[in-house]
Amino acid sequence: MIPLRMLLGCTAAIGGLLGPAAAEEADPAAIVAGLFAAGGNHTGVRASGAKGVCLKGEFTPAAGAAALSKAPHFQKAVPVTARFSMGGSNPKVSDKAKPVTRGFAMRMSDPSGDMVFVVISAPVFSTRTPEQLLAALQARAPGPDGKPDAEKIKAFAAANPEATRQAAWLNARPVPASFAGVDYWGVHAYTLTNAKGEATIARLKFVSADKAGLSDDELRAKPDSFYADELKERLGRGPARFDLVAILAEPGDPTGDSTAQWPEEQRKTEALGTLAITAIEPDATCDARTFDPVVELPEGIAGPADDPMFAIRSPAYAVSLSRRTN
Repeated sequence: MIPLRMLLGCTAAIGGLLGPAAAEEADPAAIVAGLFAAGGNHTGVRASGAKGVCLKGEFTPAAGAAALSKAPHFQKAVPVTARFSMGGSNPKVSDKAKPVTRGFAMRMSDPSGDMVFVVISAPVFSTRTPEQLLAALQARAPGPDGKPDAEKIKAFAAANPEATRQAAWLNARPVPASFAGVDYWGVHAYTLTNAKGEATIARLKFVSADKAGLSDDELRAKPDSFYADELKERLGRGPARFDLVAILAEPGDPTGDSTAQWPEEQRKTEALGTLAITAIEPDATCDARTFDPVVELPEGIAGPADDPMFAIRSPAYAVSLSRRTN
């Protein structure tokens, strides 16, 4: 998948593929245009996460969350507006697609300000810098026949091996049986700061309480759009729950490369709370504004200063919102 909210990536080899102008063109507008082109240039939709479901719920912090972050959202239960989605700008993408990340955007609301996260169903992003993301999109852009050039895609993958990690990870696992049946990772490194000023670097992960994948036979029996109906039925039986955990960094863990996976099984984790998704909301509830994980963070949590793909999210989301609403 190449969801807008999953933007991250760059390599020296790109200049050889696209020429010296590529870096200059890797601005938010160019990336958004590339996302739309790759998905078929549909109008009135997001540049990534075009197909999705709007939701509401509640986040309840864990008892020890305040020891890591002074954010008010980790002090008391807060209401949540959220959205599950399929990656990319094609609103007709099949729910059965395997090498596509499922997305999960959420706004945890508090009178002092919101806390927004945009996470995906893989522990790494597809590219490392804006330049690499733009190059990937250009390599996959449809030609005059409406189809991507397989040789261009092959050449890009050979020159940028880190850009193949996400697809390899997804292809090695079954298609999730539900938006609520898979784990979601924040592929960026966050800094959590408590009331004493103590800072902890961590990656965030939302762990599904009811993980399930589909067998090949089960997948073949499904229609191309089944997630929304499955979710409606699931929420009719009760909330869909996720545990938010912080995966704590150790020296040497990369904080500026979202294509690099941390060895979770070798890292200490801390519980931050539980997110309960309780009901489906009208699309308009989520469509009125964007989920901006860069600027909508309270004191006590901050995104990375050395990850170029984190910083570009905010202006790229703004461009996408403008195209969608105008």
